[in-house]
Amino acid sequence: MKHNDFEFDSYFKNYPDCNGYFGKYGGSYIPDELQKAMDEITEAYYTICKSSKFIGELRRIRREFQGRPTPVSHLERLSNSLGNVQLYVKREDLNHTGAHKLNHCMGEALLAKYMGKKKVIAETGAGQHGVALATAAAYFGLECDIYMGAVDIKKQAPNVARMKILGANVVEVTDGLATLKEAVDAAFAAYSREYKDCIYCIGSVVGPHPFPMMVRDFQSVVGIEAREQFMEMTGELPDAVVACVGGGSNAMGMFSGFLNDPVAIYGVEPLGRGPAMGDHAASLKYGTEGVMHGFNSIMLKDENGEPAPVYSVASGLDYPSSGPEHAFLRDIGRVTYDVVSDEETIDAFFTLSRMEGIIPAIESSHAVAYAMKLAKQMERGSILINLSGRGDKDMDYVIEKYGIR
Repeated sequence: MKHNDFEFDSYFKNYPDCNGYFGKYGGSYIPDELQKAMDEITEAYYTICKSSKFIGELRRIRREFQGRPTPVSHLERLSNSLGNVQLYVKREDLNHTGAHKLNHCMGEALLAKYMGKKKVIAETGAGQHGVALATAAAYFGLECDIYMGAVDIKKQAPNVARMKILGANVVEVTDGLATLKEAVDAAFAAYSREYKDCIYCIGSVVGPHPFPMMVRDFQSVVGIEAREQFMEMTGELPDAVVACVGGGSNAMGMFSGFLNDPVAIYGVEPLGRGPAMGDHAASLKYGTEGVMHGFNSIMLKDENGEPAPVYSVASGLDYPSSGPEHAFLRDIGRVTYDVVSDEETIDAFFTLSRMEGIIPAIESSHAVAYAMKLAKQMERGSILINLSGRGDKDMDYVIEKYGIR
């Protein structure tokens, strides 16, 4: 079934269904004891998401603490260097803490307070989710444990320092490849022991229901703002919308604003060093259906059907699966998912920095790189990119590995 058969004006009422499925993807594949905790979170979320008090408080936080709405910027010099197509960016790098992650972390922490929990726990890859949750925990007076792979701790030292300054306990994970997948494993294990007193604040549109839905809903502010701002700036919709996809929270936030519009939508995955197993993290491009971390989606598997080793220059994208809603939107043909390599990504990182004075996160640089390629293919029109985060956290790593170009 293709997306032309869908009534997208009722899409958000129908997806996910009451069991957390987007078509065949999603659901909740966790032990019965943990399912009770998830049911408690689901019930609490469905209650407060309709509460004017909760909505009003979240809006106040976004306005007075996060600095929302974030602007849309026209990349005039970069656009002119590529041809006639005009590029724009939604500036989530200007959201407090430097990325989109705070959008759902403040919502999740507010939910934790509503439920009477004393602690929040989470995983992080690039560190932006960890920083955002540590910020939210400090704001609401909650304890905070952040699980992070040893490899990512080394790559993302500035964000590790920020988390600690904010009062979070950063737990180093040394199992396996010691990156994002292992951090999720460790955080889930901790949650299974502590669920009565804490809430696991998943960092993307992944995990068991209700998290893919809940994180999407909190992140939808990005797409709603961007659509309104772009229409005000140009008088029309963009021809294309582009965002990077690992787990896929920034992308679902942006895409949510445009699903019912005649706009081409592109999700960009990390090709890394190439298509061989272990050299990339492009699950939607190269993966097959499978269950991990409590949800059914498209995942990269090894010869034993287990999650395959993955790699990306961007710590926030090196995950062997993707959110179930992304798998669904891929299958119905509403979103096109494609890849860019490490090399293209780093070129885009330096190009945007030099031509526009914006240093992007390496994750966001994947979307910039793809938009630059797309602009060269299009004769005219406009492209709106979700610039999901700033690159302060990446500068030392980029200089050490690639030098100054």
